[in-house]
Amino acid sequence: MKIILFGGSGFLGSHLIQKLAATGHEVILVTRRPNSLVDTVPASVSVKSWFPLEGLSSIINGSDAVVNLIGESIGAKRWSPARKQEILSSRVDTTRSVVNAIGRTTRKPSVLLNASAVGYYGNVPDGEIVETHPSGNDFLADVCARWEAEALKVEQFGVRVVMPRSGLVLSDDGGALPRMLLPFRLFAGGTLGSGKQWVPWIHIDDEVNAMIYALGNSEISGPINSTAPEAVTMKQFCAAIGKAMHRPSWAPVPAFVLRTILGEMADALVLGGQKAVPTRLLESGFEFKYRKVEEAFRSILRG
Repeated sequence: MKIILFGGSGFLGSHLIQKLAATGHEVILVTRRPNSLVDTVPASVSVKSWFPLEGLSSIINGSDAVVNLIGESIGAKRWSPARKQEILSSRVDTTRSVVNAIGRTTRKPSVLLNASAVGYYGNVPDGEIVETHPSGNDFLADVCARWEAEALKVEQFGVRVVMPRSGLVLSDDGGALPRMLLPFRLFAGGTLGSGKQWVPWIHIDDEVNAMIYALGNSEISGPINSTAPEAVTMKQFCAAIGKAMHRPSWAPVPAFVLRTILGEMADALVLGGQKAVPTRLLESGFEFKYRKVEEAFRSILRG
């Protein structure tokens, strides 16, 4: 497939680029910083500039698929009003530009894969969450709902849209996990908050494979929970880290400490959660490589 990728310079995008290039797909990376990325991507990957916006249509025209992963990091900075606006606009405005560019093409791609997150559901303490569950009412839920609404507009052009609602993506070279591992390396790891909240997780390999699988499967459309089949609680998650690292998990961090450090982010990213299950992926026949969190951590932390 000829795939146009927006947001390929980030953690998830860089992994996706490597896998797409290794499996023979033609990849064009569209970025705001083309000169800084030319030497960091596989030689087979073409790098194009995001600017001018009017030129995006010519880049997309004739492609088989478009992937949009652009969005400011959710957890990189404390959520001030200005930061929250950056998080929202970087997703909604960018997706609008991509959809509009697709609409102006004469030969449209067959599919748009547009990122989303399980934050769409908000904090749901009990019960399994499938893709038909309604959105929550907190900041992240609102961001995800508005983000997805923009992506869905591409359907008016006859383009299939897939929106992976990703959980916590586990890898040793990016995402949230490396920061979570530090206390364990210092023999001071432990449960965050009550430990009862659900942690919807997925190994980076399964995340990337699910995206590529959805691109090529015309039966998959709309939101899909991109999470491992077996969700765990925060207590189980932290215990699995300790076991894989041969470290104790004995130093719990109370909720009030996390709220003091992280502010509003604490409830959205750490103290809340949801048992999101990948119903649509499983029903479509997708096979997970890492179904259990212990297996994922053994793979990631084996070095």
